[in-house]
Amino acid sequence: MKDRHEVTTPETIGKEILSEPALRPSSLDEFIGQNKVKESLKISIESAIRRKEPLDHLLIHGPPGLGKTTLASLLAKEMGVGFRATSGPILEKPADLVGPLSNQEEGDILFIDEIHRLRPVMEEYMYPAMEDFRVEIRLADGPKAQTMTMDIEKFTLVGATTRFGLLTSPMRSRFGIIQRVNFYPSEELTEIIVRSAMIMNVECSLEGAEVLAKRSRGTPRIANRLLRRVRDFALVRANGSITKKVAEDALCMLEVDEYGLDEMDDRVLRAIIEKFNGGPVGAQTLAVAISEDLSTLTDVYEPFLIQEGFLMRTPRGRLATTRAYLRCGFEPPKRDKGMGEEQLDLVD
Repeated sequence: MKDRHEVTTPETIGKEILSEPALRPSSLDEFIGQNKVKESLKISIESAIRRKEPLDHLLIHGPPGLGKTTLASLLAKEMGVGFRATSGPILEKPADLVGPLSNQEEGDILFIDEIHRLRPVMEEYMYPAMEDFRVEIRLADGPKAQTMTMDIEKFTLVGATTRFGLLTSPMRSRFGIIQRVNFYPSEELTEIIVRSAMIMNVECSLEGAEVLAKRSRGTPRIANRLLRRVRDFALVRANGSITKKVAEDALCMLEVDEYGLDEMDDRVLRAIIEKFNGGPVGAQTLAVAISEDLSTLTDVYEPFLIQEGFLMRTPRGRLATTRAYLRCGFEPPKRDKGMGEEQLDLVD
């Protein structure tokens, strides 16, 4: 049951860590989609190479699963420099960054994923490293501890975040390049699925790829995850080939509908409609009703439902839209035009 819930969530699942790199492109030209971002990065890369200088510090932000880590690794390949990756939550003290910063060669890229989760002390430590290319090294502990300033090679910091607004203003201002990655149209996701199927040595028709693309929530990570699950279904229940019919049958079994909604999304909408008369209902109450953690509800399930027009977030709580009623097979209620103009104002 849990695996089915995770099929259409954009976060990385542990078992995917080993299989995902094989599907990643090896150059920017192979990277499908995000054309404006790629064009801007190519210009910056070409300029840095001609100037024989490191690339400016780069911040990539956007929803999870859209290729931020992949873009960062491709920058290093295009520049012909070293690449080292870490994550904001695991950097607890300045000593954790001394090694990565002092061992880099000129022009190397240091990638920090989820950079908005850096501790304040780590942010303060990064400022002189990003601007003046020097770090402070503590020689001893205690009230009389001495520090030593050490110069480091000029490097490029690439930060990735899914919560751009949580970055502090001083940190944001130190990035010379800021790029946002957006959800992919189904045409580009179809290309990604066809390419992934070739790498995985899976026979997948164009129609089958289109079915998967339309139910992937505009996210390549979800598209590749669905491809793996449909591949398994095709090997066991069909002849190993992913046709339109096989893809539809497999996704029906996984309870992923034509909108890309899975079983948990359905539970959220039906709980609001059936238990709370369509809302409004508070997030905490809704989380209890579906037996789910509040942060998981608000961070994982709600965003897509709101983006697709199935759910509204109002001052009084969550409200099911007319589209949600129709999708769940209910008759939409008649609401007064004046009802709720203030009630229907969206809130954070």
